[in-house]
Amino acid sequence: MNTKLFYLYHPKHWLSWLMILILRTITLLPFKAQVRLGKLFGRYGLWQLKRRRDIARINLRLVFPDKGETEIEELLKLHFESLGVSIFESALAWWGSRREIESRMQISGLEHLDRALKSGNGVILFSAHFTNVDLSGIMLALMRPIHVVYRPDNSPVLNHIIEKGRMRNLESLITQTNIREMVRVLKSGGAVEYAMDQNFGHRGGIFSNFFNIPAATNSATSRLVKMTGATVIPFFATRCEDGSFYKLTLQPPVEMDGKEIQNETDQLNQLIEQAVRKAPEQYLWVHQRFKDRPNGEESYYQ
Repeated sequence: MNTKLFYLYHPKHWLSWLMILILRTITLLPFKAQVRLGKLFGRYGLWQLKRRRDIARINLRLVFPDKGETEIEELLKLHFESLGVSIFESALAWWGSRREIESRMQISGLEHLDRALKSGNGVILFSAHFTNVDLSGIMLALMRPIHVVYRPDNSPVLNHIIEKGRMRNLESLITQTNIREMVRVLKSGGAVEYAMDQNFGHRGGIFSNFFNIPAATNSATSRLVKMTGATVIPFFATRCEDGSFYKLTLQPPVEMDGKEIQNETDQLNQLIEQAVRKAPEQYLWVHQRFKDRPNGEESYYQ
């Protein structure tokens, strides 16, 4: 046993392994039963995770100012249910058979990716942090070879499981700080999926409107296009109401050359906003998307 695996089996990680074992056992249930159970977990999280609940409620009030409190609370409940379901979506991505995963997907727009790859260009599969982001990436990887940008999990056990599970179907995993590897893959004509829609402060970001609110936004897409000449293809996925299948959509390429960073970033944020409006409960609202404010304004999250 190598040193890394020996460390992972240290007694201090046994509780993490127990949780993984429980999750793996639950995945033996029919998937619709897992979806129902996930919604129950989500409702428990809504009651238990006060800080995340407050963040999500603030976000929903900000982006949907026309909704009343009753509507906001209903959307908040649906969002936490979606978060609960995402546990089992990820488990399906890590451990599900190819046949099981493929049976739950409907995909459109694959010709846009094929056309770009055939031309020899690298492709940036521009996505966003929906609750199904783990599963949708694996679903696409079953259709075409892709590399995925990710942030390693803080738990070494969970990170080991995630990496092992994802690498069953991906070409590679690229950490979000490894720009050199992203550039290498894109210049070699590969397809890289990543999401830029989280608040990273002022590190390589600019303020761009998201639901008419200035949000600190990573501008790496434009910079990567300028460095590599890659084609940008938006890629989003939504779960149907009963959780029986997922609709994956690849949109036509976005016209950008990396020279107009503000305009291009604004355009990309609008594409995410359009996708969110189709299934708002499935977007990751528990993240402090509007944490950093322009001109020293007070934070929304206290």
